[in-house]
Amino acid sequence: MMFLRSLAKAAVMAVAALLPLALPAAAQDRLRIEITEGVIEPLPFAIPTFEAETPQAAQLANDITRVIAADLVGTGLFREVPASSHIARITSFSSPVSYPDWKAINVQALITGAVSVDGSGRTNVKFRLHDVFADNELGEGLQLGGASSAARRLAHKVADQVYSRITGEGAYFDSRVVFVHEEGPKNARQKRLGVMDYDGANVQYLTDSSSIVLAPRFSPTGDRVLYTSYSSGVPEIYMMQVGALRPQKLIEAQGAMTFAPRFGPDGNTVVYSESRGGNTDIFVTSIGGSASKLTNTPSIETAPSYSPDGSQIVFESDRSGMQQLYIMSARGGEARRISFGEGRYGTPVWSPRGDLIAFTKQHGGRFHIGVMRTDGSEERLLTASFLDEGPTWSPNGRVIMFTRQSAGAGGQPSLYSVDITGRNLRRVPTPGAASDPAWSPLLP
Repeated sequence: MMFLRSLAKAAVMAVAALLPLALPAAAQDRLRIEITEGVIEPLPFAIPTFEAETPQAAQLANDITRVIAADLVGTGLFREVPASSHIARITSFSSPVSYPDWKAINVQALITGAVSVDGSGRTNVKFRLHDVFADNELGEGLQLGGASSAARRLAHKVADQVYSRITGEGAYFDSRVVFVHEEGPKNARQKRLGVMDYDGANVQYLTDSSSIVLAPRFSPTGDRVLYTSYSSGVPEIYMMQVGALRPQKLIEAQGAMTFAPRFGPDGNTVVYSESRGGNTDIFVTSIGGSASKLTNTPSIETAPSYSPDGSQIVFESDRSGMQQLYIMSARGGEARRISFGEGRYGTPVWSPRGDLIAFTKQHGGRFHIGVMRTDGSEERLLTASFLDEGPTWSPNGRVIMFTRQSAGAGGQPSLYSVDITGRNLRRVPTPGAASDPAWSPLLP
């Protein structure tokens, strides 16, 4: 099981800083996508294959170019103008851009770049983003470097820069997702933890399928994963260092079941549910410390999630007679209900921006992924299907990934993503059935 060691090395060797090129560049505000709840016309962009400045870089240059294009198109906010329509040809990274040739084919954003591999095998990528109708660059040209094995990460970092400059939104392409890989019939389903790039590439496995695992969650730094395991026959919470693959039981609770863990923003606090004697409450513990009880009611309290500043916790409870959402102080105490629509609400997750809470809703025989303000106002349902559940937020709070289960005896779970406006519903490719996604923070 050496695969995660290579993952850790790739993360260390990938570039951590973006270096401005010593090139004249002027930031412009004319090229901008305003993201609202209305219909958005995708912005046309062109990205000629990056120049290979060394012989070893030819395939890398093509691969990096294609990943950047796929990242941008995948948002639903961008439309690539194909190379067959290009009038101008980019023959050198240092050559001036003929803006009229790109205007003629209605390109609004032009991305040019070059890739080289030095004697030590290090890959270097440099790029410029051009505002075609302003006849100038948008921001400074940048250069990135890292191991050749981290070429996809370099591409994601370039795409993140382009996306953020044009939309004004935070980055999210250079991130990972931990999930549950499933195989076998429904009555004998085998499950193991996997981790992959946000777009489904580079899948690696953290556990085998010898026991059922559920609900993995990344730490705020992305180096650890919490999950629930049935290896002892009852649900218990484990933590794993992503690069080491040595799981450790986090909580010793004799005679109880522990599940639904989630890290606090400090990375040292874990909030979770504990079921004992038929009653389920929310507890909190520091890693290596003792646990404290936060709720004390005869109802079922579960699925806790911290606010980004760590001051509050949203959770689900049936204390009102039906599964609903509540918010309480991170120290416990009185909780206030925030969900009042028809149906049942569960699996709440606080947005990394702090302004929204995503949730699963069941109503009228359908399941939905939705969002609402933290006071319960402005509820908006983003999806509807036979079974949608378990939302998780992208690092920038713009996209939600979730599990969709197909109907029927042979129905299988798959991962999907959707924009918080309800646009751009997409299936995330995985090697087989998959469920319980959890997005990492942006990688360093």
